[in-house]
Amino acid sequence: MENILIDFKNVWKTYHMGEIRVNALKNVSVKLGKGEFAAIIGPSGSGKSTMMNLVGCLDIPSQGKIFLKGRDIARLQESDLAALRGRTIGFVFQQYNLIPGMTALENVLLPLEIQEITDNVAEKKAKELLDLVGLSDKMQNKPTQLSGGQQQRVSIARALACDPEIILADEPTGALDSITGNEVISILYRLWKEKGKTVVIVTHDMQLAGYASRHIQLKDGEMIRDYPNEEQVSPET
Repeated sequence: MENILIDFKNVWKTYHMGEIRVNALKNVSVKLGKGEFAAIIGPSGSGKSTMMNLVGCLDIPSQGKIFLKGRDIARLQESDLAALRGRTIGFVFQQYNLIPGMTALENVLLPLEIQEITDNVAEKKAKELLDLVGLSDKMQNKPTQLSGGQQQRVSIARALACDPEIILADEPTGALDSITGNEVISILYRLWKEKGKTVVIVTHDMQLAGYASRHIQLKDGEMIRDYPNEEQVSPET
């Protein structure tokens, strides 16, 4: 049980729109363990974004409980939850969310600035991460001087800055062409295979989901299937 990082127990998420109640997630129970590569899949409106926010502990459930590393997120003070989330989860977004006025290196340094480490150590780590994602020659470039794929690689390096156990990626190749998208998924795949990271991708793209070893399928807010992906592919195949 110590290897369970995120545990959903009968989780509901309900939004109120005037007098209308919308159950975006309905009675979902699921566990995500250390070293998994899972894809949360389903069509638009199935509840994927809601589940991503809850997996990322950016929101709390309306009913049920979510445990992050054994701690009930609804019972934590916001500052304690933010600290636990910051240490445990690295986020990769479809739109990169880089700071336009900062270089690639400065963007990766951002999460490290809130850690109690010296500037020299932080800069060394940020450079190593940019080298890991193949951007050692682009460290001083600003986002406008980088391609979409390069910006996404910067965002992956930034997500890794605090050495999180979980990489949570929301449609990480959605804004990229197929070749560039394959380069990005190759990095996420290697982080799972070689570095032992838990990788969770949220996507409607079944080709992208094919790289994951487990599929969690949503429809109309309900989890309708949770199964191992017997036909998992690697980016090299």
